[in-house]
Amino acid sequence: MSTVFEIKNAAKKLSKSVSNLKFSEPVTCVYNPLEYAWNSHEQYLERFGVSKKKVIFLGMNPGPWGMAQTGIPFGEIPAVRDWMKISCDVSKPKIEHPKRPVEGIDCQRSEVSGRRLWGLFAEKFGEPNCFFKDHFVLNYCPLVFMEESGKNRTPDKLPAKEREELDEICDLHLSKVIEILQPEWAVGVGAFAESKLNTIANDSSNSPKVTRILHPSPASPTANRDWAGTAQKQLNESGVW
Repeated sequence: MSTVFEIKNAAKKLSKSVSNLKFSEPVTCVYNPLEYAWNSHEQYLERFGVSKKKVIFLGMNPGPWGMAQTGIPFGEIPAVRDWMKISCDVSKPKIEHPKRPVEGIDCQRSEVSGRRLWGLFAEKFGEPNCFFKDHFVLNYCPLVFMEESGKNRTPDKLPAKEREELDEICDLHLSKVIEILQPEWAVGVGAFAESKLNTIANDSSNSPKVTRILHPSPASPTANRDWAGTAQKQLNESGVW
């Protein structure tokens, strides 16, 4: 069975499993880009998930102006459209929040975290195939959670029971991806992702070495001061690069 066939099947299973979950207020709207943006996500997997990797980077969940629009992890539109050369043919979520419309490549908002992350990779590796030869990027959770106001709500802020049900599904998927790609290193993009990687590592004897980089979110004052330089230094010091 090919690597890309396995990783596509794993993504489909993840999407189906999380779609059966229910979430309570203050979450009023949930997007699953693996459903409405599957065509774009499938392109990503078919082009870049075709072989085992040395390094995987793990994010928390999609941002409203990134993967929610493009179906690609940290999916800043110019990075997806112009660097990866993936056409973002997306439909609409079942219920669309009026303040968070899904517009695909026509969206004018910028996903700063994605711009920083993919910008670092593009600067260091040049062509996407050079990066993806040994690297891969995915999210722990595929869902976007929004409150009535349109405010983003991250998975770690969900009620305990809902979080545990979601974590059980996402842990299984993460374990499966690690089994498929067999990375030497797993890098958490931020502390949350690192904690999830450590959970998986503690449950397996064949786990990758785990480390983390500073999350590129503009909400972090530290990330707004030469995030790329900080992240590259962290990757160099840990031995990933």
